[in-house]
Amino acid sequence: MRVLVVGGGGREHALCWALSASPLCTKLFCAPGNAGIAQVADCVAVAAEDIAGQVELARREKIDFVVVGPEVPLSMGLADRLAEAGIKVFGPSQKAAQLESSKGFTKDLCRRHGIPTGAYERFTDADRAAAYIEAQGAPIVVKADGLAAGKGVVVAETVAQAVEAVRDMLSGNRFGAAGASVVIEEFLVGEEASFFALCDGEHALPLVGAQDHKRAFDGDKGPNTGGMGAYSPAPVFDAAMQQRTMDEIIRPTVRAMAEAGMPFRGVLYAGLMITAQGPKIFEYNCRFGDPECQVLMMRLKSDLLPALIACADGGLGHFDLRWSADTALTVVMAARGYPDSYGKGSEIRGLEAAAKVPGVQIFHAGTTFGGDGRKVLANGGRVLNVTAMAPTVQEARDRAYAAVDRIDWPEGFCRRDIAWRAIEPRP
Repeated sequence: MRVLVVGGGGREHALCWALSASPLCTKLFCAPGNAGIAQVADCVAVAAEDIAGQVELARREKIDFVVVGPEVPLSMGLADRLAEAGIKVFGPSQKAAQLESSKGFTKDLCRRHGIPTGAYERFTDADRAAAYIEAQGAPIVVKADGLAAGKGVVVAETVAQAVEAVRDMLSGNRFGAAGASVVIEEFLVGEEASFFALCDGEHALPLVGAQDHKRAFDGDKGPNTGGMGAYSPAPVFDAAMQQRTMDEIIRPTVRAMAEAGMPFRGVLYAGLMITAQGPKIFEYNCRFGDPECQVLMMRLKSDLLPALIACADGGLGHFDLRWSADTALTVVMAARGYPDSYGKGSEIRGLEAAAKVPGVQIFHAGTTFGGDGRKVLANGGRVLNVTAMAPTVQEARDRAYAAVDRIDWPEGFCRRDIAWRAIEPRP
């Protein structure tokens, strides 16, 4: 099969890395790709959001199967356009992608179908939103309804903070059209986990759980980011919790979407809070998490490609996957200043030495080649995902940070406490 992966980040590098190992994959393309992806796929300079360009590329290269990595092209209808062109695709339709592109859509669906989630209300008027916040008290969560690259959430510790966030979002200053409507949500107490399931519109196949680290700095301090590291398996998400999540959250969602005439085909990523009452969903994403995808691909022992094809073909009913029992852990190296303003173009050295640490795979998230075609330059906020596998979480962390320490990139930074909940449980 000739396969095209859409996107150019760490998630897409992990997907390309896994797909390139499939005996079914005879030729692999990635658009636009990055300096790391170029090692395993032919990179083509077509932006992920260029819907017409991606469809034309798939036609021109006689692509048999397209794997869409990021959420924005899905929300713009790339899967629909590819299907109309007769090209098989992994990823939900534009309507089904509303599970991610509209927080309010998802919360309303949960309310209608009794899917466990936090109490909430939706607002477009700042004064009404402020009155609701004052009535509820703090802490409270304010979310931009639309896509905001993982940054459209404010966990407000005071009423004043929440009101300021609402006014900022609804003014259009902060997230533009994505903030034209806000969801104000109950602050859930518990431990976060990420869970993934493949879906074919009718069936759902559980993958595995992981734990992400959203805050920029050690000790879960600083601003929210797209994710600064992840590990899998996560102790908080055991087999019993997975079963409850499938029964109470994932399968009811798949049924609800099918009943609404927008069957979900692709990967359903549930952002969960494990509360005293059990799992509650605080967000859905309609694609693999980043950086969770990197640890999932490391642990996956089965061929990824047939599983993704089964999602498109409705063939998940009798499908199964095998996973390594080892721990995979990834550390995100980001450009100084991320998630706010940061510089691009700084050179990254030491990648070959870092990759020689046993059990380590380095996924590129935001890189490009310098003019000589040899130098690797930083080209984004999150730049590298230094990922390691080992029998225990401590060993995986030791390997990942040993590799990080071999990378010579003064303009970068990372958290030094990934997986602290698994290694140093805190009250």
